Amino acid sequence: MVRALIIDRDGDGVTQVIEEVDDSRLPDGDVTVDVAYSTLNYKDGMILHGLGNLVRTYPHVGGIDFVGTVAVSDHPRYAPGDRVILTGWRVGEAQWGGYATRARVNGDWLVPLPDALTPRRAMAIGTAGLTAMLAVMALEEHGLTPDAGEVLVTGAAGGVGSVAVAILNRLGYKAAASTGRKEAREYLTDLGATTIVDRAELSEPSNKPLEKERWAGVIDSVGGPTLARALAQLKHHGSAAAVGLASSNKLETTVIPFLLRGVNLLGIDSGTCPFERRGLAWSRIVTDLPIEKLEAMTNEAGLSDLGDLSRAILDGQVRGRTVIDVAR
Repeated sequence: MVRALIIDRDGDGVTQVIEEVDDSRLPDGDVTVDVAYSTLNYKDGMILHGLGNLVRTYPHVGGIDFVGTVAVSDHPRYAPGDRVILTGWRVGEAQWGGYATRARVNGDWLVPLPDALTPRRAMAIGTAGLTAMLAVMALEEHGLTPDAGEVLVTGAAGGVGSVAVAILNRLGYKAAASTGRKEAREYLTDLGATTIVDRAELSEPSNKPLEKERWAGVIDSVGGPTLARALAQLKHHGSAAAVGLASSNKLETTVIPFLLRGVNLLGIDSGTCPFERRGLAWSRIVTDLPIEKLEAMTNEAGLSDLGDLSRAILDGQVRGRTVIDVAR
């Protein structure tokens, strides 16, 4: 039997109930994993509350990330006893995910758990940490170096932003952390932010296609006017990595920053990132994310806590990373 948080449609909303279900209800796949931990992301919050039409078929099990041990495998890369990570691939959205003690998936979507990481730490990293690392890698591949100037991180107190600030600090970059939460300033400084930027400075639309050059690079999880302002403030040949849309999925800007300053807008898709690049990102995380700072940004909860926590993350009240112990 599988212990799972079952989401079901109830009129215009959804319900969340922890139930014991038979293994036969798990989706098709060539690898079955005994799940140890999952995590909480913004998308998980949306799924748990039936928002965005992300889930089409109910009843459903959310959880877009999980880590655990292979129980059964027909995949050539994995054998029973192997420790594996799943992030992305619309697991927890289009098919049952990690908010359960067992999951079944396509083995091509898995990556081996690095030896240097415990399962709990892997989920403290999760999709958010993977996305942050992919963003840093993309900026570096487009010429960013520590001596180029400040790197702006928007939504910095969230999961992606917190990990990004810690990684940038470890690599010798000056991270400017943008947040609207006054209580998060000390937290971000402890993670390594060298500058705190009030969210209000960037959240209002500008009538100028170009502003004073300020940022060598940008990691943006907000979208909307914030990303537009960041693009207008990028230095010549700087790049912005777009990783989220916490504020808006719209981008109203002009081509002028691209033509007159040669800036780049880089899309970061951690959901379907190829196996080789995903593996490279996880290996970079092991070396470039300070474990002590990861622990400082991590909280732990159980399946029974997800109702309250999912509302909090949608309201922007969850700081850092939340690991979910699926046995609790």
